[in-house]
Amino acid sequence: MNQEGGREKGEGVEKGAQLVSSPFPLPPSPRFLGLVEYEPTWRAMQQFTAQRTAETPDEIWLLQHPPTFTQGQAGLPEHLLNAHDIPVIKIDRGGQITYHGPGQVVMYLLLDLRRWKINVRELVRLMEQTVVDLLSEYGIAAQGREDAPGVYVNDAKIAALGLKIRHGCCFHGLSLNVDMDKVPFSYINPCGYQGLRVTQMKDFGVDTPINEIELRLAHQFTTLLQHHLKIKNAA
Repeated sequence: MNQEGGREKGEGVEKGAQLVSSPFPLPPSPRFLGLVEYEPTWRAMQQFTAQRTAETPDEIWLLQHPPTFTQGQAGLPEHLLNAHDIPVIKIDRGGQITYHGPGQVVMYLLLDLRRWKINVRELVRLMEQTVVDLLSEYGIAAQGREDAPGVYVNDAKIAALGLKIRHGCCFHGLSLNVDMDKVPFSYINPCGYQGLRVTQMKDFGVDTPINEIELRLAHQFTTLLQHHLKIKNAA
């Protein structure tokens, strides 16, 4: 990817002094990639993860995608009602089908889970809490759900989650609806749930620039991740 803050396709993985055994690893480095096509970004995440070593620093990629449907490994085709010429990409994360488009913040987490002493269930809860805490700063009461991972406001979904774990490291992440065209969500059963309502921050009067939302989201996630490790180390 040639966007500012990104990495060139085929570029070697950056290495640093961060070690799996370190009790206090460096925080993940944020990369702000702008508006980027889905498939090259996905392939770059796969490459980054495949080339990782114990010394590879963690990263958080923050970006937006052009209109795209993504269908998880277990995704059922009947949840795509009508693509309306929007591309559908079958990918390697868990979950069903979801929609990405401009005005939605996507935060991809490229983390060594062993370094942070966190398992998948804990990471999912932490991702949800990140969004809940961010939304609370804008006076929006939100919550996660055990039966349907994601974040909801009054039973309408505002953030979707999806992860892939490979050799103890994760990629993919979460998407938060900020100020976007929600119509394409009606072309699918979002995340496999028929009739699931979708909402966004704009619907609650939030007009904060999307780049500021990205900064706050990355900061909130990193704060919670470091707090999680501190508790684990103290146990």
